[in-house]
Amino acid sequence: MAAADLVREVRAALRASADPERGRSMQAYLKTAEPCLGVRLPEVRRIVRAAATTHPADVERAAGRLWREASAREERHAAIALTSLSAARRDLQLLPLVEEMITSGAWWDLVDGVQPRVRDLLLAHPAQLRPVLQGWARSPDRWLRRSAVIAQLGAKERTDTALLTEVIEVNAGDPEFFVRKAIGWALREHTKTDPDWVRRFLAEHELSPLSRREAAKHLGTSAG
Repeated sequence: MAAADLVREVRAALRASADPERGRSMQAYLKTAEPCLGVRLPEVRRIVRAAATTHPADVERAAGRLWREASAREERHAAIALTSLSAARRDLQLLPLVEEMITSGAWWDLVDGVQPRVRDLLLAHPAQLRPVLQGWARSPDRWLRRSAVIAQLGAKERTDTALLTEVIEVNAGDPEFFVRKAIGWALREHTKTDPDWVRRFLAEHELSPLSRREAAKHLGTSAG
């Protein structure tokens, strides 16, 4: 019953912290039909950490249950937060749940919230995750494509630039706003580590104006 107890405590704590007025604003901002309780993300994460300390449980099982039975947006963010706990964040067994979260979440706040788990899994298990991301980059699902492109945000000097190049190249002509934005975001993030690499990439590749503009924001140049 440990997973059920953990889920129950998280749900109760989220509702105890609810702010209905803020929830209505959040729901409008996210343009979602899913109700929002009005609990800020840092508080969601604090609630999850506290509940996990009180009720140690199988994180994958608890997160999956919280995600699939969610009746409010914050429960989905709480499920994502559960996967960030140190005991689970690099566990390859999380991959199916992570993919489920991306495809069923299907909106930027949830998909981008899962991104750190994808990165951590890639850094911990590159041989297994590289082909997964290559497949996602070619998926008909735009959120998997976006996830493949932004997977390495925060990887810094451990960024696999060959993989980054591949997932961007196969999506460079994608008309989807969220994919084009992701390309610019991924490149802009890498300027913090290797701006010269990004300049060369921009000089050698044809990208949408949106991707190029986002990528060049911190280069001090329009980059063509």
